[in-house]
Amino acid sequence: MFKHILIPTDGSPLSERAVDQGLRLAAEVQARATLLTVTDPYHLTDSWPLVGADEYAEYARRQGEGRLASGAALARTLGVLCDRLVVEHETPYAAIIDAATSQGCDLIAMASHGRRGISAVILGSTTQQALTHTRIPVLVLR
Repeated sequence: MFKHILIPTDGSPLSERAVDQGLRLAAEVQARATLLTVTDPYHLTDSWPLVGADEYAEYARRQGEGRLASGAALARTLGVLCDRLVVEHETPYAAIIDAATSQGCDLIAMASHGRRGISAVILGSTTQQALTHTRIPVLVLR
């Protein structure tokens, strides 16, 4: 069935539940997994005017690694071979697709972050955009 599952997370409770489900699926089908989190790039105009790009990059990397820590621990417990990626990218869905492609993943297992109202119409969700732009199967978890 599936041999390598990409499991992106943003650290939210729904996303963490999807990490748990995705890793349990990987254990069940004896697949390896790659946990991914996407950090925002440094922008001088953002709320970081007193912090340089290098300091911000280190902070973002640490935050990203923190988001992946519990998933990596669960993977070890389940006996799932698991890599971790922290990627800086402007567009999370594109980073997810790029990582799935470059890592040779044959499934993306991710949380459904449903939006409501006008924001759903205007922005869409990262999950919806990934579904729209990839040929790799996407398992949407709730």
